[in-house]
Amino acid sequence: MSDAFDGVRDHYRATGLTERLKAVLTALGPEDQRLTPRQLSTLDQFHTRGLSATAELAKLAGIIADMSVLDVGSGVGGPARFLAATYGCRVAGVDLSEPFVDAARYLTGRTGQGGQVSFEIASALELPFEDGHFDVVLLQHVAMNISDRARLYREIRRVLKSGGKFATFDVVLNGGEPHYPVPWARTPATSFLLTAVATREAVEPAGFRTLAWQDDTEAAKAWIAQLRASGPPPSPNLGVVMGQDFAELAANLRRNLVEGRLGILTAVFEAISVDS
Repeated sequence: MSDAFDGVRDHYRATGLTERLKAVLTALGPEDQRLTPRQLSTLDQFHTRGLSATAELAKLAGIIADMSVLDVGSGVGGPARFLAATYGCRVAGVDLSEPFVDAARYLTGRTGQGGQVSFEIASALELPFEDGHFDVVLLQHVAMNISDRARLYREIRRVLKSGGKFATFDVVLNGGEPHYPVPWARTPATSFLLTAVATREAVEPAGFRTLAWQDDTEAAKAWIAQLRASGPPPSPNLGVVMGQDFAELAANLRRNLVEGRLGILTAVFEAISVDS
């Protein structure tokens, strides 16, 4: 597991990330100017369909103002800031990448949400929270980097209250080996894809009941096609975060979706007792 984790850290190392973000954000105003989560959405939503996917997942999970929410694999914090701003909930984010967490804290300072949103460096397999702490846990385009899915889902269940919701939006294997590099892995060594069926079979035994289950592959393909038709490459600002080869990574994701090698799964589960 250590070698795989090291590979994931290397993929998301993003040296000098906060300074690059500061440079890009000068286009929006001076350093002391307050920004909104929506202004940052082309920089901080690391998944297909961007902000709209986060919004739809939050709706499916039933997030409301008095809830405590955990975003596992929070990146530079876009979904966390959006959820806090939209619903008034409290959001914690964890990510394995120290540069991402540093950038998330910086951007949260720029939006003035430090009292509502927090970030920690942590593994999804060892979450630094007490049992039954959260009402909702979100996992967006993260599980593909984690080999021990059973442990991942058990840990998510551990930190959820009974009756809490686990909402996931992830890439799944459909058929055939994917073309690499892709946004989450430059080689197969750090890519641990499951089919949608295998994902469900890994989640439910951890103490979950399926509430919502939908194939969003066609919606993802339509989103990518729309962005391509508009001229610039999809989410060009994400290259600031993911590196100069981001266009190639995004193109391979599109190719894998079009060729039916990969799919996009949206699902929401309810935390239940294991013996229920």
